[in-house]
Parts: sequence; structure tokens; C-alpha cells
Amino acid sequence: MIQLIVSVTLYFVIFFGVAFILNMLLRKTWLMSFLYPFVVIMIVDNLSTLEYFTNTGESFSQLSAEITSLAVMDIIILSSGFIGTIVSGLVIKFLRKSGYQMF
Repeated sequence: MIQLIVSVTLYFVIFFGVAFILNMLLRKTWLMSFLYPFVVIMIVDNLSTLEYFTNTGESFSQLSAEITSLAVMDIIILSSGFIGTIVSGLVIKFLRKSGYQMF
């Protein structure tokens, strides 16, 4: 249980920070939220990215099998990272609305 709390906090903070920095530098508020599913795919699968282009059918069937076999705790941890990217977008929007300009 302690590991779950630490992991959820860690994923939230890491992806909040990465998304905040990307939002600041690129001025694309929701960029990391759109890229997050690709990050999850890279975390979950055991394949090279090149496999998705050379052996498409088998790669996607293996990916769907791996995603459906995730435990509830894994889904909670990965969801906390996605929530971190969303909160980062909301914070950036609030800061810009308040008059702060980054770069």
C-alpha cells in the first residue's frame, strides 16, 4: 500500500513537471496530455518502436494483450501521471490568465 502511494505521487509529480516545462517552452498547453498515451505504450510494451512499422499486426495484438493484462494498481499509477499532465495544463492556463508570461 505504501508503494502505491509513493508511486502515484511520483508519477503525478514527474509528469506534472515534464508537462509544465514543455508548456512553458513550447507554449502548447495540452501537448503532453496528447503525448501521454505514447509514453504509456513505451512503458507497457516490451517491443522496439521499429516493430510497430515492420511487424504491425502482431505488434498491436501483443500491445492490446499487455494493456488488458495490466493490474488495477498499474492502471491507477499510470492514470496519476495523466492527471499530472492535465493539472499542469490547468495551472499554465491559470498562470497565463493571471498575467504571467513564461519566456
